[in-house]
Amino acid sequence: MIVGMTASKIAVSLPAPLVARARRAVRTGRARSVSAYVAAALEQKAQLDDLAELLGELLAETGGSLTRAERLAADEALGLPPDRRR
Repeated sequence: MIVGMTASKIAVSLPAPLVARARRAVRTGRARSVSAYVAAALEQKAQLDDLAELLGELLAETGGSLTRAERLAADEALGLPPDRRR
């Protein structure tokens, strides 16, 4: 949980396999509680959403999405193996 934030209790429905993974994370010590596990996952999702929004804004300012050639050049510059390139 983010330090200094108040907790709110909500009810959500989750697929059984995800609940099992969260409980396993608690059992193996990778999370303090199922709530902490879910909160961490939601925080990561929020950060990814923020990054996606920022990327969209940056692309809009610079002329739009990369061309296929630009993506391949970027993948090569990042050292991605050929089978991982788009």
